Amino acid sequence: MTAGDAEVVVAPANGGRVSGLRVGGVELLRQGERFGCFPMVPWCGRIRDGRFLDGTTVRQMPLNAPPHAIHGTARNGAWTVARTAPDEAVLTYDLVDPWPHPGRVTQVIALTEDALTLSMAVETYGTSFPAQIGWHPWFNRNLGGEDVRIDFRPAWQLQRGPDHLPTGDRTEPKPGPWDDCFGMPDGVDVTLTWPGQLEVNVASREQWVVVYDEQAEAVCVEPQTGPPNGLNTHPRQVTPIEPLEATTTWTWRRL
Repeated sequence: MTAGDAEVVVAPANGGRVSGLRVGGVELLRQGERFGCFPMVPWCGRIRDGRFLDGTTVRQMPLNAPPHAIHGTARNGAWTVARTAPDEAVLTYDLVDPWPHPGRVTQVIALTEDALTLSMAVETYGTSFPAQIGWHPWFNRNLGGEDVRIDFRPAWQLQRGPDHLPTGDRTEPKPGPWDDCFGMPDGVDVTLTWPGQLEVNVASREQWVVVYDEQAEAVCVEPQTGPPNGLNTHPRQVTPIEPLEATTTWTWRRL
């Protein structure tokens, strides 16, 4: 996909991820099969012990980050291309085992000269179920100059326990490094600045964002519909008449 001097590469067969975003020939996303920007669905981050309460039933997900389950199931599957245009792609993914409920995820990836918008919706084919939506981009820490700077003003930080999951307590935001979830009740608004090169604003109407900057190669800013372990603590229901929907937009400008 292209718009102006922006280029996006989408990898439907590799979890429906955006595998590349180049602006003026500069790659913003860390490259590699596990990186780029992948959709987190039907949950975000870790589920404690891989278990969540679905009505009165306890469901068990595979422990792909022992002792927890992490980042949903759709990032490991092949998505179907429903529609493409020079500046837009629409992908779908049918929820299958080990997820216990039939449903469909639709992701729309839309590019303009100065922005990339990612939208996702989860629909059920039958019974209602809890779900989450989020995106996990790996932005390159360095684009050939100074390291990126992360600027945001969260209202709170969720206290992180020794198992890397929120304890449920809110604290004043603390300096990084982070692998933490923050609350932004007016919507996610995080700015990444590569001094003298590029500024990228990550925005969403959702109120939760995980920021991860503990690796040398990349930083992650993850807008999502609920915190880690949210299927247990902040469940959002997908019903036959009300899908779960979310959008994030990344807007950039040259410095």
